[in-house]
Amino acid sequence: MKKKVFIGLLAVIVCFTVGGLYLTNTFQRTIGMLQNIIVLQQMEFQKKNLLSRLETVQTDLLLKDSPHAIDITVFMEHVREMEQELSRCTDCHHAPSMTERINSLREETETYLKGLSRAYTLKADQERERQELNETFNRGDTLADQLNNIIVASSKTVAEQATLTQDIISSTRNIIILLVTAGPLILVVVSYFFIRGVTRSLSVLTAATRKIKSGMLQYRIGEELKDEFGELASSFNEMAVSLQEQYNKLQETERLAVVGELAAGLAHEIKNPLAGMKVSIEVMTQELGLEGEDRDIFLQIIHEIDRINALLKSLLNYARPPRPEFVATDVHRILEDTITTARYSLKRTGKDTDERKKEIAFTLDFDQDMPDITADPAQLQQVFLNLILNSVDAIDREGTITIRTRRLPDDTVRIAIADNGPGIDPEALDRIFKPFFTTKPHGTGLGLAICKRLIEQHEGGAITAANNPKGAGVTFTITLPIQPGTRGGNNEAQGQNLSTG
Repeated sequence: MKKKVFIGLLAVIVCFTVGGLYLTNTFQRTIGMLQNIIVLQQMEFQKKNLLSRLETVQTDLLLKDSPHAIDITVFMEHVREMEQELSRCTDCHHAPSMTERINSLREETETYLKGLSRAYTLKADQERERQELNETFNRGDTLADQLNNIIVASSKTVAEQATLTQDIISSTRNIIILLVTAGPLILVVVSYFFIRGVTRSLSVLTAATRKIKSGMLQYRIGEELKDEFGELASSFNEMAVSLQEQYNKLQETERLAVVGELAAGLAHEIKNPLAGMKVSIEVMTQELGLEGEDRDIFLQIIHEIDRINALLKSLLNYARPPRPEFVATDVHRILEDTITTARYSLKRTGKDTDERKKEIAFTLDFDQDMPDITADPAQLQQVFLNLILNSVDAIDREGTITIRTRRLPDDTVRIAIADNGPGIDPEALDRIFKPFFTTKPHGTGLGLAICKRLIEQHEGGAITAANNPKGAGVTFTITLPIQPGTRGGNNEAQGQNLSTG
């Protein structure tokens, strides 16, 4: 927008400058031509004066021997005036063609003046005097004809100059009228489209702001706006996304607060009676001497009571997780300890239950440049154990669990736990971290939700899940900052899948 405004102002300045220069040049040219016309008219007037002086001398010459002859001093005065007019004509600047004619006229005039002198000085020979007088008079007539021709040519030049000047003045007047009428119209049209573009963009942004204000946080500006308004619309959409996320987090926080109160109440109101029921049933089982099916029923009751207690404990841990105690933590050591625990659990599988023992191999790909991170080791071990046991449950009989660690350039570390089980339904991937969502027949749906809460309590921590590219198993990716709150901007790696190959 700034560039368009600058270009528009520059175009207006250029148009006014060019127009001003054109008008100034036209005015100067017109003034020059008018001055030239005035000079030509003055020259024409001088030539007419010269012709008048010549005619006066010719008249004096005709009356020389008549009763109406003028005195010689008056005649000489007329001749002197004619010489002065001739001098004025020849002193002026003329075009080359006119200058040549003026010089010829001057020569003829000088010859004429000499003839006048002879005509007035010859007294002895009357015949010669008469002949010189006639020749001088005829020369005067010829000179008068030349002057008339020069005057006609000068008048023609003046007329041509006047016509050309009038045409220029007329065209300049039309251009000025066009500029005066069309210039504002063009400015109005350009201003209309400019203002329309600005007001349209502002209307779109204002309408979007009102929708967000009314609670439609899912609204996004779909129209493509130009210039800075496009950047503003993009920022607005990002703001709306952020508001939606913050609103969802706020709702989740409110739900967690409700769940926390509910969990605390349940733990208080249910746990104690359940403990009494469990003790009573255990005593009855021992004292009644029950056997067979009756004993199994009582044992099943005790098992369900334990299950309810575990559910209440998990619910309380999700709603009110313990605050993390940050210390320098060796991620590799925690993973190794967790794997040892998982292997021990695998050894017990099949001994205490009727399940067939699973053959699961652990593949470790640890980054040798992995630094210690500031985290809660107990919570990390709880998360790692939950994910590894989920992978164990997902594998049917034989399989591989691959654990990889990497240090990332943005001061974060990434831990990926992948299995080669059947994977997760793509429609369920977005819901596996929600409370009480589970794909297990006897699951509570709180394990992954608790893992997510524990990881997110580490400022900048995140956990994601994705099916492996070849459709064999799932990869859980945990991203943690080396120091809480120092996570960089290169977070694309957190959702990348690490294949088990």
